[in-house]
Amino acid sequence: MNLSIIAALAYGVLAIVGGIIGYIQAKSKVSLLSGSISGLLLILAAYFQFQGQTWGSILAVLITVVLVVVFGFRLAKTRKFMPAGLMTILGILALAVMANQFVALGTSS
Repeated sequence: MNLSIIAALAYGVLAIVGGIIGYIQAKSKVSLLSGSISGLLLILAAYFQFQGQTWGSILAVLITVVLVVVFGFRLAKTRKFMPAGLMTILGILALAVMANQFVALGTSS
């Protein structure tokens, strides 16, 4: 299993857990819904990457970019590290791993 799959899977699980925590702490149904949907899509993308489907990698990158932008704006607005700052940093790390995988795939051809 390559690191891109692990990054998508881990970030997806974190998105789901974050949505659940947001719902428990703030009764935010939006957090629960958005965290669940984005997390499940990332897990699904990881599954398709594992199956050798290239579009799974593209889906994982797109969802992660959207989440990094959303959390980046939220961090700029609230200036609170939790959860926006943490999810932004972890999203950027996940993107770096995914981009590295794309470069590795491109040079091995």
